Amino acid sequence: MKVGVLLPTFRSSADDALEAADRAAVAGLDGVFAFDHLWPMGQPQRPALAPLPVLAAVAARHSTLVVGPLVARVGLFSTDSLVEQLRTLVAIAPGRVVCALGTGDRLSDDEQRAYGLAVRSAEERRALLVAALVALGPTTTRWCGAGSPATNACARSVGAEINLWGAPLDRVSELAREGPVNWAGPLEADVDGHLDALARRGASWAIASAPVDLHALAQWRRRH
Repeated sequence: MKVGVLLPTFRSSADDALEAADRAAVAGLDGVFAFDHLWPMGQPQRPALAPLPVLAAVAARHSTLVVGPLVARVGLFSTDSLVEQLRTLVAIAPGRVVCALGTGDRLSDDEQRAYGLAVRSAEERRALLVAALVALGPTTTRWCGAGSPATNACARSVGAEINLWGAPLDRVSELAREGPVNWAGPLEADVDGHLDALARRGASWAIASAPVDLHALAQWRRRH
């Protein structure tokens, strides 16, 4: 199982994110990821950096790190624009990009409305998701944020891996029986035990969100 971290991108500059990526690279972690929100959830007064430019800077800075959004939300850009942005990142870091996409949900509706973007039905968002995943093609590493059974089925139908956020271990096992899965979210206090359990349940990645015990992550990764 590979190990990564989420970068601190709810900032007005990329300095903290780049420093976090530096530390992750020195620690020997496998990758770094970035949220795709217009503000931190429920905090519209705070800033948020667009993930793909930050990840491009990290990819150019560290040749050992895999990079990817977690997850790029369909509907913020046209499908063509989103796909081309991801292809540009792949061109900067060939073989080191995870194109992780998601449909969003009612929790992100306020972001859409605030910027005059359409609030689409779940069915419409799934159609956009499938179109983007298909356009990226099977030679690209593609993940899909886990959602309803219908959303997960769409992802599986085009060969995308399921990304789980903060899911319990039994849910990881359940979806791993159907195909590849990865996990992201806050790790438990027993970092080693939690990572061991995720690996046993079939997760291909564990991506830690803040707060992150980088030393514990690095120690686990070195042992595995």
